Amino acid sequence: MAVDVLSVKFAALADPTRRAILARLVMGESSVTELAEPFDMSMPAISKHLKVLEGAGLITRGREAQYRPCKLEPAALQGVDEWLGDYRKLWEERLDRLGDYLGALQAKKKRNRARKK
Repeated sequence: MAVDVLSVKFAALADPTRRAILARLVMGESSVTELAEPFDMSMPAISKHLKVLEGAGLITRGREAQYRPCKLEPAALQGVDEWLGDYRKLWEERLDRLGDYLGALQAKKKRNRARKK
């Protein structure tokens, strides 16, 4: 059975801790210890989150002596962005139509008020 890459990425993004880790990595490479600082959880728990992010291809982890840098892989989010883009376009079109409809209702209401005067 083929792995659904998009589902793996969404599963990784579903957790708020993992999203917070990604938000920190947007600012640049960080060590595991630096990434763990704001969280009230054990290093093994942080490591599990990092493994999920790495498995989804959203981060890479290096090894330089005792330093274990983590780096965001922005290109891995492209598929997620493309999928969301289709829905973004759909909702923008629907909101535009709703705006047109509301504008037509307001114009009709103004015309009816003008006739009553």
